[in-house]
Amino acid sequence: MRQRRLLIAAVAVGFVLAGLGGGWEYRRWAAQAIDPDDEIQVARGAELYAAQCARCHGAGLQGEPDWQRRKPNGELPAPPHDASGHSWHHPNEYLFAVTKHGMARFVPPDYKSAMPSYVGILSDAEIRAVIAFIQSTWPPEIRGRQAAISAR
Repeated sequence: MRQRRLLIAAVAVGFVLAGLGGGWEYRRWAAQAIDPDDEIQVARGAELYAAQCARCHGAGLQGEPDWQRRKPNGELPAPPHDASGHSWHHPNEYLFAVTKHGMARFVPPDYKSAMPSYVGILSDAEIRAVIAFIQSTWPPEIRGRQAAISAR
């Protein structure tokens, strides 16, 4: 009889721990989400974009002129992040990584880019907010296509 009670107690504790673990995983996932429909995240992202990104990528997300043609120093100009650019061609994971670490981690050593790393400048949640803000400006068709790319 005592063994049966211990077994029942162990199973109950297991269910409680599994529930807590599942709740923790959900909270962790929710905290990592990039949601262009989350008004709070988008508003925070707009503030951060204005402070950290607009000087290169433009206040209207338009990028630098001739953004596909190298500058005399060999760097490519900052691309637009609006629907006319190519940001939406990339999955969220890549957009996050490039924003966090800069381009140097993803390109050959001789590639020239002014894109800085934001490690120690923006938190992961702040980077996700900036991306959510950018995505919130895209038309529904582009948002849908980019979401499909991210889901792959």
